[in-house]
Amino acid sequence: MAATFSILGTDVSIKGDLNATADLHVDGSVEGDITCAALVQGEKSTITGAIRAQSARLSGTVHGSIEAGELVILKSARIHGDVSYDALTIEQGAQVDGKFAHRVHAGEEPALTLVS
Repeated sequence: MAATFSILGTDVSIKGDLNATADLHVDGSVEGDITCAALVQGEKSTITGAIRAQSARLSGTVHGSIEAGELVILKSARIHGDVSYDALTIEQGAQVDGKFAHRVHAGEEPALTLVS
């Protein structure tokens, strides 16, 4: 089965939530939450809403929380919101205004262990 993906061009502006089982490439603007397998965001793109994706590669502006398994924040990205992730890469020059939290899955040891 061929991989499928959807592209929202620079001239596309959407108000409302997006749910995609395929990969999503956003170059336009979205006002709403995005849930998808993999998200690629273009440099001139603006997303206002929460992002949930197995993987996300962000290079535009995001106003909202981000939850991703593999997250790449490129140098042109401007993130305004909290970020939770499994694996994280941030290019030098990226701007993030929010908290970072590594997700802990069932069966994993917590990141912090108290010793008396």
